Amino acid sequence: MAELTHFDNNGNAHMVDISEKQISFRIAKAACSVHMSLETLKIISDGSAKKGDVLSVARIAGIQGAKRTSELIPLCHPISLTKVNLDLILNEKLPGIEIIATAKTTGPTGVEMEALTAAGVSALTVYDMVKSLDKSLIIKNLRLILKDGGKSGRYESS
Repeated sequence: MAELTHFDNNGNAHMVDISEKQISFRIAKAACSVHMSLETLKIISDGSAKKGDVLSVARIAGIQGAKRTSELIPLCHPISLTKVNLDLILNEKLPGIEIIATAKTTGPTGVEMEALTAAGVSALTVYDMVKSLDKSLIIKNLRLILKDGGKSGRYESS
């Protein structure tokens, strides 16, 4: 089993030293879904939610979340993001919205936490925008689906 890198030899939490790590292109994708009633999904699709364009606001919120990850997660390094993208896909079969967040950087550490934060903040924003319409919203399956770059190489979920 791999050792936990955020603990020193005495078991104290610490920020990992990345000063010796190689600069490389890194990408991560994370996903989650927001389940809701079909009626709520239709209101989002029509763009008639009282708070405005749910998808646009959730997309911007996800980007903002990725940029602020190191302020939210105590041991994350502040990194220079080169790209953050949010795909919000309306899915009547759920019913709900599937969210895929992509984060990219060129640097000494990965962007998994930024992608996960982007997807989570985007989902929370969808919730906030339509909670007055549908109290039964459920955010599900926040997960890493792709990570590439750096020493550990590529990971892709099955």
